[in-house]
Amino acid sequence: MDGPLTPRESAKFIAENSRDVFIDGGGVRRVAELLLAKVSGPELDLGSWKALHELNPRAADEAAVNWVFVTDTLNFSFWSEHEEHKCLVGYRGKTYSGYWSLCAAVNRALDEGWCPSPGIPITSASYYATVTLEQVQHIFRSDTDVPMPLIEERHRILNETGKILLEKFEGSFLNCVRKSEKSAQKLMHLVVESFPSYRDVTQFEGKRISFYKRAQILVADTWSVLEGKGDGCFKDISSITMFADYRLPQVLVHLGALKYSKELLEKLLKGEMLSYGDRQEVEIRGCSLWCVELIRDCLLELIEKKGEKTSGEINSVLLDYYLWDYARDHRADMKGIPFHHTRCIYY
Repeated sequence: MDGPLTPRESAKFIAENSRDVFIDGGGVRRVAELLLAKVSGPELDLGSWKALHELNPRAADEAAVNWVFVTDTLNFSFWSEHEEHKCLVGYRGKTYSGYWSLCAAVNRALDEGWCPSPGIPITSASYYATVTLEQVQHIFRSDTDVPMPLIEERHRILNETGKILLEKFEGSFLNCVRKSEKSAQKLMHLVVESFPSYRDVTQFEGKRISFYKRAQILVADTWSVLEGKGDGCFKDISSITMFADYRLPQVLVHLGALKYSKELLEKLLKGEMLSYGDRQEVEIRGCSLWCVELIRDCLLELIEKKGEKTSGEINSVLLDYYLWDYARDHRADMKGIPFHHTRCIYY
């Protein structure tokens, strides 16, 4: 059986057949213009992944690559049922929520321990292949009475992924990266084929489509942690699309590049859950992905036209990083724009 459409092909097909989510051409251009002002600065630079985020590893070594693999293996479903009651993790005097609560918990575990113990080796496959549910609950414990969502799934996926990493790649994700021969696409497909929890595939209008949100962000974060050099010098990094989640559609609606039908907007405002693979859920993810591809194309045109100097290659990975941070920084402005609620392991 043929594989599903690629994320980019899937997104184009969904956008062409969408009933409840629409891309606004004028909004696309306005977002591209907003980004144009950032192209020569640090925000759209590969180095921003480390420079702007204190929880990300500083090093560009095997340990850092294994850290990226664990965090992206567990990079799903952090939204809270109630905004005022959420999972929070304190680390080195700061409190983190959402995805950053996961990173903080991983770093806290690595730091914990008693002399001469170096801490909990949560980024070591030989540890997490057999880690117990009780240990996982301790490692990812919240400072509030709201636990991290889907903790049993996180435990199951850690065990499954750790065993596969030991069997196929001698326990190190860097060995998997090296098998990709510096191809982002090859690495993405290797991850999807090797690790079941990364298979973000569903149906739409009779076609098998893929988003591969976590597989793509894993490739992107590997590129970023290795600073685009050595094993992380992916010649085709620009083939990776944005990572279809629930924050990016929200910010694209806020910026006017994406629009929802009245029916869908009412549903989201009521906080109704959308199941993974539901038509409207697929349309939100697919149209947001295609929207970012159009924003990138428009931005590249503007750069060429205005002769702007860029700090490096402009691709959808860097646009996603910037827009995701923008969404977190402008949460107060986006209060009236709902994000869709889907509880699953894929994003």
